[in-house]
Amino acid sequence: MNANTTTAPPFEKRIDPVNSIFLLVMHIVAVIGAVYMVQNFDWRTLVLALVWGAMCGLAITGGYHRLFSHPTYKANAFLRAFYLFFGAASVQNSALKWSADHRVHHSKTDTDTDPYNIRRGFWWAHIGWVLFKTNASKTDMSVVSDLKKDPLIRFQDKYYIWIALVSGALAPALIGALWGDFMGGLLIAGALRLVVEWHSTFSVNSFTHMFGDRPFCSKGSARDSWLVAFITFGEGYHNYHHRFPIDYRNGVRWYQFDPTKWFVWTMSKIGVTTDLRRTPPERMDAARRQVALESAPQS
Repeated sequence: MNANTTTAPPFEKRIDPVNSIFLLVMHIVAVIGAVYMVQNFDWRTLVLALVWGAMCGLAITGGYHRLFSHPTYKANAFLRAFYLFFGAASVQNSALKWSADHRVHHSKTDTDTDPYNIRRGFWWAHIGWVLFKTNASKTDMSVVSDLKKDPLIRFQDKYYIWIALVSGALAPALIGALWGDFMGGLLIAGALRLVVEWHSTFSVNSFTHMFGDRPFCSKGSARDSWLVAFITFGEGYHNYHHRFPIDYRNGVRWYQFDPTKWFVWTMSKIGVTTDLRRTPPERMDAARRQVALESAPQS
């Protein structure tokens, strides 16, 4: 072998300066927003932040995740546009790129090509994968060829930064200005809301791949967590989701907290959503029996 020849390690990472600086700045601004809220409390601004956060969260769970990444139902153009507008406000990339990363995550879970591989540690899965570039960082856009056919998705992908600026910062600031709190709208409904939403979404990649139960599949790291479900509109039932990703529901029991499921079902009653896909009960029962069999002590 030539002495000058080097072999690249199986996993290389280098800091992503754009993402790292942006996330650092937004966390600082969020802290400023929290201080501002304490010193200049206005219940209208707080309500704005909560409502904006709820719509952004729903755009990620119901739109980016359950509609675009996994076509578990169909939605009319109005709802898709709603998802794309508030999904951009969540600043987690365009729906096209988010869905591509997520589809790779499902097909390559717990491997070196999984973008947020929990095998690299809790913090890597939570936020490290955003802060660093790796030799597997390039998004495989071939897995979202179906989404590229949607002109609304293509439009959001092309103008994503501008839409994010309007929906994530300018719009809440201007709404806050209606009662004289432009800065509150910007700092609280904009920055503080955004950072809280980031960490709730990231918790699906980290917490639910490390803590919780595995009632439907004992292979792989995905787990069910009612706590994560509570802060992510139902996304915490992750073991079920990885076993049955084509189901529009994550929490399939009546008592499981899954407002995304309830929203999609309600919209189906007025014709906004259609073709809701459900896993047959017998398949769920079979999956549970298989897990019980695998965990039974060997005689």
